[in-house]
Amino acid sequence: MKIFSFTVVLFSFLVVGVDAQKRVVESADAPKAIGPYSQAIVANGFVFAAGQIGSDPKTGTLVEGGIEAETEQALKNIEAVLKAAGSSMKDVVKATVFLADMNDFAKMNAIYGKWMGEPYPARSTVQVARLPRDARIEIEVVAIMSKKD
Repeated sequence: MKIFSFTVVLFSFLVVGVDAQKRVVESADAPKAIGPYSQAIVANGFVFAAGQIGSDPKTGTLVEGGIEAETEQALKNIEAVLKAAGSSMKDVVKATVFLADMNDFAKMNAIYGKWMGEPYPARSTVQVARLPRDARIEIEVVAIMSKKD
């Protein structure tokens, strides 16, 4: 009975602790969410960033210039959200890249590689049928919080 009570108390503490540490992140330097979601959530030392497409933060429209321009803008948007959270691109531990056309992989990969330093984050890249606003790419990341000096 004591073990059960201890487990219930410990579980309750952990659940309350998680709720107490959850924080919404919004950046004016990234496009506003186009649905019922947050740009990012900080929880227990991690930043869970929603997917970003190559939208201009001021106009909300996709940038012109093909996969290269959209990839560059999506990464700029992610960088802005991470900065608002207190993190950075060097703190990314996992990325998921969604491509409308896997034939764009090499072009995306070249730009992605310039943004992500070694050690590179873990990454998955998948082709999808369609992305919001008919974007060519969407990227989501998980990052750790930057250590305060």
